[in-house]
Amino acid sequence: MQAVLLILTPLFPALCALLCWFLPAVRPDRERDRFVLAALIASFLITVALCLTGDGSVTLFTISQDLPVVAASDGLSRLFSILMSGMWLLSGAFSFGYMAHEGAQRRFYTFYLLTLSALLGLCFAGTLVTMYLCFELMTLLSVALVLHSLTREAVAAGMKYLLYSIAGAMMGLLGIFFFTANAETPLFVAGGTLSADAVAAQGPLLLWVLLITVIGFGTKAGMFPMHGWLPTAHPIAPAPASAVLSGVITKAGVLCIIRVIYYVTGADFLRGTWVQTALMMLALITVFMGSMMALKVTVLKKRLAYSSVSQVSYVLFGLFMLNETAFQGALLHVYFHSIMKNLLFLCAGGIILKTGLTDVRDLRGIGKRMPATLWCFTLAGVSLVGVPPLCGFFSKWQLAQGAMASGVSTFSWLGPVVLLVSALLTAGYLLPVSINGFFPGHASGEAALETSCCELKASMLWPLVALAALTLILGLWPSLVETAVSAVAAAVL
Repeated sequence: MQAVLLILTPLFPALCALLCWFLPAVRPDRERDRFVLAALIASFLITVALCLTGDGSVTLFTISQDLPVVAASDGLSRLFSILMSGMWLLSGAFSFGYMAHEGAQRRFYTFYLLTLSALLGLCFAGTLVTMYLCFELMTLLSVALVLHSLTREAVAAGMKYLLYSIAGAMMGLLGIFFFTANAETPLFVAGGTLSADAVAAQGPLLLWVLLITVIGFGTKAGMFPMHGWLPTAHPIAPAPASAVLSGVITKAGVLCIIRVIYYVTGADFLRGTWVQTALMMLALITVFMGSMMALKVTVLKKRLAYSSVSQVSYVLFGLFMLNETAFQGALLHVYFHSIMKNLLFLCAGGIILKTGLTDVRDLRGIGKRMPATLWCFTLAGVSLVGVPPLCGFFSKWQLAQGAMASGVSTFSWLGPVVLLVSALLTAGYLLPVSINGFFPGHASGEAALETSCCELKASMLWPLVALAALTLILGLWPSLVETAVSAVAAAVL
């Protein structure tokens, strides 16, 4: 049964995508929306069913004797697959009302489902080669979401996203060549698979390869210096695509980095080396730089894109600390950031849809006409700052605790300081949107907003409310996720 589910889980959304493209209907848009929603719900339920079966693997085919393409289920794959399919479902539910104003819905939903298929394949990849194939497929399919409108700006943004992603994947491919050749088994194993003889003979070379590989996969996660695609792609893509690009697809890069460090090379290979120091420094630079750039720009979705550059590097910093507390904080922030950032982007999309305004300086008084949307935005923003009892506080607390317990003299204090400064900057670029929205004063733009917009319809509001509820519930009861995260951390460290 598990072998069937391992094949069906990534395959099912792809089959639904083909049906979506060819689905005949008297009222195609309405019927297609219902079909896509049913497909997303079914895909989520199939993923949950697979996750309930426990660990296991199945070999799909072999490229050569030492290069099997394997689908496998373990604790890490279960964590990421539930998150990705769940966020894909909620963003998809919001998109039906949004995409009615965008056009080309058949193309959008076909590639939306195909991208989910590739992401689930990535989650359940059992070897480096399988992971790379799914990673590249996910990139090629998700480009269509970025350039959906086919304007000159959208095509340019899509090409930039594609070039950055391919460059990063090529850097990752270098690591796959080296690590596969020097591993004791091609399968992912918690704790690492590098042979002791390879480490003794080629240790310095493998460290360089590891650095290049992590930076390569870090491209998808928006890590400096390969972050440039995010602030270009997010403002151009439709809001549901921006939400999953930031909240989900950036986590694909995080997943690949975890697999390489904790399931191939092993944390002990990296611990205490100059590469660990370099990676932690790059992560902190990205955290600070992303926050500063978000504070500087005034285009709402671009501000949120730079915020993602910063916040995903919180996760990377926790991973690079190589201790159990920081690792747990990193995985928790994977979950919580995905929820918060999906909510922020969907709220931003709703505001732009109703007002046509993209600059935060023009949104004074928006809270009077779209109170529910702005309250959801505010809840996510406050959580992203790290205010208890919302979920963002708990993951950032774990990350700071992990940094202080790391024993790395410089980063044990520098890490928490940078995270605190970034939290203050986050408050500086997110909270004014809510403050000016609810308390506009006598701004000249308020009257125009009162006559030009109204609240989102219920079908678009309920995904926002669901994400807002998750933000609060997981802040009050983080153990709902922490138990699974702790099991993964204990296995790899």
